[in-house]
Amino acid sequence: MSADTKKRVLIIANELSPYIEFTDFAQILNKLAIKTFDAGIEVRVIMPRFGVINERRHRLHEVVRLSGINVIIDKDDYPLMIKVASLPNARLQVYFMDNEDYFKRKSVFRDDQDNFHDDNAERMVFFCKSALETVKKFGWPPHVIHCHGWMTSLIPLYLKTTYKKEPVFGYSKVIYTAQSEQFTEKLHTNFAKKAMISAEIKDKDFDTFREGNNTQLTIGGGKFADVVVMGSETTEGKIADEFKPNKYKKLVEYNPAWKEDVSGLLDLYKSLTEL
Repeated sequence: MSADTKKRVLIIANELSPYIEFTDFAQILNKLAIKTFDAGIEVRVIMPRFGVINERRHRLHEVVRLSGINVIIDKDDYPLMIKVASLPNARLQVYFMDNEDYFKRKSVFRDDQDNFHDDNAERMVFFCKSALETVKKFGWPPHVIHCHGWMTSLIPLYLKTTYKKEPVFGYSKVIYTAQSEQFTEKLHTNFAKKAMISAEIKDKDFDTFREGNNTQLTIGGGKFADVVVMGSETTEGKIADEFKPNKYKKLVEYNPAWKEDVSGLLDLYKSLTEL
C-alpha cells in the first residue's frame, strides 16, 4: 500500500445514471459513487461517450489538457477525445471516452434494425485501453478499480498483464460486476486479434474470453478480478455456476437492498483500500 493516506476509487462502467441505463445497477452505481465521495474517498468515473448521451443536457465538455492520446488497436491509431461532466447533485467528475469512429453514432450496441454492431469488439477494446491510458495520464493511482458492464470485461485481464508493471496501478484492487447476459450474439471473429493488445497477454490468458460471447466475457472479467460482485438477482446458467459461493472465494452476492442503500458496497471499497 502506498504511504499516501488519501483513498481513491475508480469506477469504470458502460452505464451510469443519469447518462445511460441498461440495468438497475446504473442507479446503484450513481448512489455508490456519491456515497463513496461523501465518505471522504476520492472518486472518479470513466464511461463511453455513446452518441445517444445528450452533451448539452448533461453539460459535457472536452478536457483539452488530456487531449492528444492516440489509442492503438491492431496497429491502427484512433484519436481519443476525453469529455467530462459533473455528476448531478455531487461534486465528482465523470470522464467520457469518445472517438468519432466508435461513439458518434446515435445508437449503443445495435443499429436501427436491431443488429448487433459488427465493431462492438473493437469498441470494447478501444474503451478499455482508453480508460487505462487516461488514468496513466491523470497520474492518479486508484486503490480500487470497479469494472461494471461487459464492455469493461477486458480491463481486469489488461491490469494483470499489459499494465501489470505500471506504477499508477501498483496497488489497485479490481472488482468486476458479474451480471445476467446482456446480448446473445458473438463478437466479430477478429475479436482475439484486436483484444490481445500486447505480448504480455498469452494465449492461455485469453482462453476464457476467446468465444466472444457475453457469458465468457463475464467469466473472464471475474477470473482476473480480485473480487466479483454479483450485479443481478437473475444471473443464471454458466455465469451463476462459475461464481457459486462455494466455488469462488472472492464473491459478494447480489443484495436487492442496494437499490436503496449501498452501504454494503461502500464497506467493500473501504475494506479493499485498507489492504
